[in-house]
Amino acid sequence: MAALSVMTGGGSWFLALALGVTLLKCLLIPTYHSTDFEVHRNWLAITHSLPISQWYYEATSEWTLDYPPFFAWFEYALSHVAKYFDQEMLNVHNLNYSSSRTLLFQRFSVIFTDALFVYAVHECCKCVDGKKACKELTEKPKFILSVLLLWNFGLLIVDHIHFQYNGFLFGLMLLSIARLFQKRHMEGAFLFAVLLHFKHIYLYVAPAYGIYLLRSYCFTANKPDGSIRWNTFSFVRLISLGLTVFLVSALSLGPFLALNQLPQVFSRLFPFKRGLCHAYWAPNFWALYNALDKVLSVIGLQLKLLDPKKIPKASMTSGLVQQFQHTVLPSVTPLVTLICTLIAILPSIFCLWFKPQGPRGFLRCLILCALSSFMFGWHVHEKAILLAILPMSLLSVGKAGDASIFLILTTTGHYSLFPLLFTAPGKKNLFLIGWKLSTSLAWALWKSSVNLYSLSPPGS
Repeated sequence: MAALSVMTGGGSWFLALALGVTLLKCLLIPTYHSTDFEVHRNWLAITHSLPISQWYYEATSEWTLDYPPFFAWFEYALSHVAKYFDQEMLNVHNLNYSSSRTLLFQRFSVIFTDALFVYAVHECCKCVDGKKACKELTEKPKFILSVLLLWNFGLLIVDHIHFQYNGFLFGLMLLSIARLFQKRHMEGAFLFAVLLHFKHIYLYVAPAYGIYLLRSYCFTANKPDGSIRWNTFSFVRLISLGLTVFLVSALSLGPFLALNQLPQVFSRLFPFKRGLCHAYWAPNFWALYNALDKVLSVIGLQLKLLDPKKIPKASMTSGLVQQFQHTVLPSVTPLVTLICTLIAILPSIFCLWFKPQGPRGFLRCLILCALSSFMFGWHVHEKAILLAILPMSLLSVGKAGDASIFLILTTTGHYSLFPLLFTAPGKKNLFLIGWKLSTSLAWALWKSSVNLYSLSPPGS
C-alpha cells in the first residue's frame, strides 16, 4: 500500500494493482486445477487437428466442445501458440494429458488474455463519479473499484486455480457496459453480440441489453415526466442494431449453417439432458427444492407412505450430472425453469422500460436478470454468481445501500465457490486450504473496512 501511495501521480496506482494481481496469478500456477483444465486442452486439440466440420461432432473425450463458435476459434488461435510448447497436447487421443509445458501454457494463456479484463476495468473506472476531495488513495472510488474488480477473489478462484477463461469474457462484458455508460451504444451492442458468441451463459442478461438499447437508443427523447416520446423512434438506429447483431451472428454461425450443422451445434450448446442442477449445486431455489424433496422422501419412507422399491437409487442429491426425476415433489422441466426465470426478471424489465434511469438503471436491471437466472435457471453452475457480483462492483462505489448489498452478495457468493477448490481425500492440502481461508477472510475484511459509505451523498 505504501508503494501505491508513492505512485499516485498519473494513475500509476492502477498499473501497480494490475501488475500485483498478475504476479499473484503467476504464484498460483502450480496449484490444483479441475477437470476444466482437460476440457480446454481437449478443445485445443479438437480445433487444431480436426476440420471445422468435425468440431461439434468429435466425441473421443467426454469433454466435448459445447461453447459457441467464437470460443472455438479462440481455442484454435491459442492452439497455434500451444504447438510451440508441447505438440502432444494437441493430440485428440491424448486424454488427460498434462505435461509441465502444457500446464505452463494453459495457465499463462489465461493470465495473458486477462489483459482485456484489465483494460475493461480501466474503462469502467472512467465511468465512476466520486468525490474529488478524497486525500487518501484508498478512499477514491476509482481505486476501490479497481481493487474490487482486478483482485476479485471469486475470479481468482475460478480462473487461476479451478481453471477457466472468465476474465477474458468478463472483460468483454465490462467493456460493453463501459461503452453504454459512455453513450457509445453501437460499440456496446457490438461487444455484447460478440460476447454471446463466445459464451452463451450471457444470454441471462440479454433482456437488459435489448430493452435498454430499444428504450434509450432507438427512442431519442423522453417527455418531461420521463415517459416515451413515441414520435422520436428511429428506424435507422433499430436497423443499425439489428444489422450489427445479424452480422456478428452470421460470422459466427454462418460456416455451420453452410455445413448444415446448426442443429448439432445447438444440441451441444443447450444439453438439457444434463439435468436440473450441476454436480456442485448452485445455492439457488432448485437446491432448496431438491433438498425438500429428499427430506420428504426420507419422512415418507419412515412413515411407510412410500414404497422403497419405487424410489430410484440415484437421486438429485447423488452429485451426478444427468437428468433425474424427483421422488415426492413434481419433477421440473427446462420449460418450467424458463417460465420462472422470465417471471422473476419481468419487474426489472418493466422498470427499465417505464422508468429509465440511464446507464445505472440498465446496470441494476442487468444484475437483477443475472440473479434471477441464477436462482431459477436450468443447470446453473455455482460460478454464474460472478455474473452478478462483478457488475455490482460498479454500483457499490456509488451509494451506501448498494455497498451493503454488495458486501452480502460477495461474501455469500464467494463462499459458495469454495467447493471448486477440491482437496483429494486422505490428503491435507495445507497450502490450498490456508490460501482459501486467509485470502477470503482478507477480502471480506477489506470490503468491510473500506469506507464505501463515505462515497454517498447525504440521504442516499
